[in-house]
Amino acid sequence: MPGGRLTQQDRQQIALGLADGLAYAEIARRLDRPTSTVTREVMRNGGPTGYRPDLAHRATQQRTHRRGQAAPRGAESVPQPYGRDAEAVRDYQEALTTVFMISGLPKMMARVLGCLYTTDAGSLTASELARRLQVSPASVSKAITFLEGLDLVRRERDERRRERYVVDDDLWYQSMIRSARANDQLIETARQGVAILGPGTPAAVRLENVARFHDFITENLLRAAEQAREVLHAKTGAAPGDTAGPGSELRKNFAGFHEPISDE
Repeated sequence: MPGGRLTQQDRQQIALGLADGLAYAEIARRLDRPTSTVTREVMRNGGPTGYRPDLAHRATQQRTHRRGQAAPRGAESVPQPYGRDAEAVRDYQEALTTVFMISGLPKMMARVLGCLYTTDAGSLTASELARRLQVSPASVSKAITFLEGLDLVRRERDERRRERYVVDDDLWYQSMIRSARANDQLIETARQGVAILGPGTPAAVRLENVARFHDFITENLLRAAEQAREVLHAKTGAAPGDTAGPGSELRKNFAGFHEPISDE
């Protein structure tokens, strides 16, 4: 049934789809399920190359059993404001965690980030994270150190002098800048190869193209990040009937990025 729990037969179909090289979206379409459901199912049970339907079904049953045992303690029963459905929030948090994992984050780091982003305050203490995720404080500490190194989380002290881990809009900007700058070494090394292999030779031309490609991408990524930060953080004060809001300005600013690369 769409929206219900995956059955063992569903998992068999997922395994067959993976074996046939089908995309998650196509497998989900055949099962009449959201793509996020299939993606999360595969990623939390061995990934596309290690997925085993019987093991996945058994693991899900065990998780459900443990969750039922933990419920009386209230470890995962976080009160939800604004009339939110607690189970829907928990499922969404798992889906967001899966997306972070697909983007390259290790599982624990993705879980911590997903937990932080689904809080209205955008910040939690180590003990709050450990309680919500049912993991040890040491696991939280390790995850925070990793995320902080990627500029995805920052630390601050609250009025009670407790250390809190925070996510906000500016962190994505900082992370994007860091990611873009990571190309600098590749660009420099590729151009060193041009000089050594001889300008104009096939190998040198190949390396020069690598340098030019990444140089172009980095320049435009940095420009886009700066413009997005300026536009999205601006206080527009637009009137209700004004359609020229920040979204249209952002699209206008980014329109030039589709122009062809110049050889100049």
